[in-house]
Amino acid sequence: VAAVLFILGLKALGRPRTAPRGNLLGATGMLLAILVTLLDQSIISYGVLVAGLALGGLIGAALALRVQMTSMPELVALFNGFGGGASVLVASASFIEAVDLGRADNQLAVAAALTALIGAVTFTGSLVAFAKLQESLKWSGFGGIQIFNAAGMTAGVVLVVLVTAQPGEWAWLWALVAVGLVVGATATLPIGGADMPVIIALLNSFSGLAASATGFVLDNSLLIIAGSLVGASGLILTRIMCVAMNRSILDVVFSAAPVAVVGDGDEIYEGKIASTSAEEVAMLLETASRVAIVPGYGMAVAQAQHAVRDLMRTLQDSGVEVVFGIHPVAGRMPGHMNVLLAEAEIAYELLLDMGQVNPTFAQTDVTIVIGANDVVNPAARTDPDSPIAGMPILDVDGSRTVVVIKRSLSPGFAGIANPLFAADNTLMLFGDGRQAVLDIVGALVSA
Repeated sequence: VAAVLFILGLKALGRPRTAPRGNLLGATGMLLAILVTLLDQSIISYGVLVAGLALGGLIGAALALRVQMTSMPELVALFNGFGGGASVLVASASFIEAVDLGRADNQLAVAAALTALIGAVTFTGSLVAFAKLQESLKWSGFGGIQIFNAAGMTAGVVLVVLVTAQPGEWAWLWALVAVGLVVGATATLPIGGADMPVIIALLNSFSGLAASATGFVLDNSLLIIAGSLVGASGLILTRIMCVAMNRSILDVVFSAAPVAVVGDGDEIYEGKIASTSAEEVAMLLETASRVAIVPGYGMAVAQAQHAVRDLMRTLQDSGVEVVFGIHPVAGRMPGHMNVLLAEAEIAYELLLDMGQVNPTFAQTDVTIVIGANDVVNPAARTDPDSPIAGMPILDVDGSRTVVVIKRSLSPGFAGIANPLFAADNTLMLFGDGRQAVLDIVGALVSA
């Protein structure tokens, strides 16, 4: 029954309208599985079971009430880490018990070793991702870190073989966990910015794979099924996002963080930047029949989603057609922009992906870009020597007028200048994303 609930829940998560029901089905399936397992095996008493449920419920309720939508990427990273850490602890304890009882065979050793490695990498990798998203960790590693990571992964594979060959030697297992913890941290250190959604999706997949491997250690079919579903969906999402960035997963994991290109910006921007005001933007919008809004990480930082909703409603009340163009890797986690806009009660039907919105920019009167940079950079399409050459982007430059709301002309994660900002049909509205949108709404209302 629990397995069926997991599958139905995963299917429901594929549609925005049924996603809440999918979450509920998945949570119900997991609760049912845990209760049946603990009670059937007489593992703990009813009192401990009730206490655990109450404590977990309180923690979940506190997180739901306290964590803002803008902090959701950090919370997802933290959950991934907890999943990986739990898998390591459970699998290691069960494997050590099996060794003591003389029941450890090669199959069990392989499952325990894989759980230890994948779970440890997931744990520290997710914690580093959490710290980087919180901007409390700005260090991006040291020289030669990619060689160090490759050596660490090689050592991990060797230790997996040793654990399998000599299951009675606990030292190999603990060494494997230690290597996994180090590699997880150092592999995530150089990664940031636009690559972070890919890494979070990959770590989510790893947490599922670790749980599935733990299922083999415990001989628990339900854990194998649930972990496999999470692992497979995470890998599929990772693949989709890599395609959207025109990069392979190896490029993301093993490439160093980009360094800003000095000098290109002055050459592209000098004398070509047209600044504007909220009042001028409002006048443009008053005569528009179709407006596209393209959100980016800057919208999340400014917490401007509710102001964007107000702008949308003001325009719709005037008979203007409003749509949103969403890039798959905009933000810092998979679906980041979708989550923020959903929290602001913006209908999902208005959120268009690249394939849907790109053909319509030519018929769009005004496109408003809020805090997005690399995902709207036409250099990806026009400059074969650009670091982002070939990356699918939102073709906002095809609109009649483009308004870019941004604090400054600073480059995005790719570290390159954006010719869009200097285009003849682009107006730059400098300032905080939320305040700029509020000023536009105010100008529209008072017009």
